[in-house]
Amino acid sequence: MRGKLLRILAVLCLLGIAVWVLDASAKGMSGAAGGRDFIAYWAAGQQLVHGASPYDGPAILKLEATAGLTGNRPAFMLNLPIAFFLAWPLGFVSSSLGMILWTLAIVASLMVSVRMLWILLGRPEGRLHLLAYLFAPVLACLMAGQLGTFMLLGVVAFLYFHETRPWLAGAALLLCAIKPHLFLAFGVVIVAWALWQRAYQVLAGISVALAASFGFSVLVDRQSWSQYSAMMRSTEKVLQEFIPTWSVMLRVLIDRNAVWLQFMPMIAGAIWGLWFFWSRRNRWNWMEHGLLLLIVSEMCSAYAWFTDEVVLLPAILAALYRAEENGRSLWVFAILTGAALAEVMTQVQIITPFYLWTVPAWLGWYLYATRNSGPKTVSASEGAPSRVG
Repeated sequence: MRGKLLRILAVLCLLGIAVWVLDASAKGMSGAAGGRDFIAYWAAGQQLVHGASPYDGPAILKLEATAGLTGNRPAFMLNLPIAFFLAWPLGFVSSSLGMILWTLAIVASLMVSVRMLWILLGRPEGRLHLLAYLFAPVLACLMAGQLGTFMLLGVVAFLYFHETRPWLAGAALLLCAIKPHLFLAFGVVIVAWALWQRAYQVLAGISVALAASFGFSVLVDRQSWSQYSAMMRSTEKVLQEFIPTWSVMLRVLIDRNAVWLQFMPMIAGAIWGLWFFWSRRNRWNWMEHGLLLLIVSEMCSAYAWFTDEVVLLPAILAALYRAEENGRSLWVFAILTGAALAEVMTQVQIITPFYLWTVPAWLGWYLYATRNSGPKTVSASEGAPSRVG
């Protein structure tokens, strides 16, 4: 009965996403694309395709105004130029068509990620993994047109292929480099693990992918990196604005003007991550230890939004299945995600402190669900058990 109810809920969720995509598509035809974060990527793509700077404020604002953006401040693509490969294709389509394709790409990357996670978790008979479509950051990411599910795909692909296709696993991490500040502790430990395990192919994969992406950014805009640097200097006030992270709260409590304080938790998190890995290096398992590391990386980030929490989905789903196996109540997660969904559905602005509780809540849920239990995962290769140290 429980499995049947979960299947019905999953179908309803998928139908809801389909309805949302169609609704977004219809609204996009009337200029609603300007009300989503997607517009920054589309405008950057338009500029790149036409040989112009993606950081030209007046030109960006003019483009975005045609797509429905209101106000007198352009929405810049703040990602490093290595992310141009995502924005560039949008330069060949209108804002309305671009939003449709972008939304479909977000949904596709989410569905592929959930499928791979289900396999990594051992293809369990239950359908708890379909609750991924109800994870509040997922819906927030879809509503905003943010690229969080692309980063999620990068994380999941690394977890899925790091044993069987290390080159591909390393290359997939390029998607995480779109917002590297979210993955500092996670990334530092990947390097340490690869060196310890002599998994040099993983390092080679990410190195080649980064080099190719850097080359592409220079190819489409030779001045991209200097333009990016100038844009960031001109928008330094972004770091002065309130962002609902605990790193920002630390700065606000000690000295609002000392921006460097905002980066101290990231450094501390990376140091802790190295200790955490080293103390477990001979029994390290990415689907056990790595998922906790992923949450800590997010919580220590100097700059993050609620939509970025979609990358925590591997930890959330693993914790759901562990809780079920250990006989622990799923109501804890239901209450947490219900509260987060209520904020999203009532359109509570993500720039408010009302989202400060979410990452600590996901961390608490993960620790509660997985305490005193080992990993239950399989390798991506023929269902063989994964190595555990």
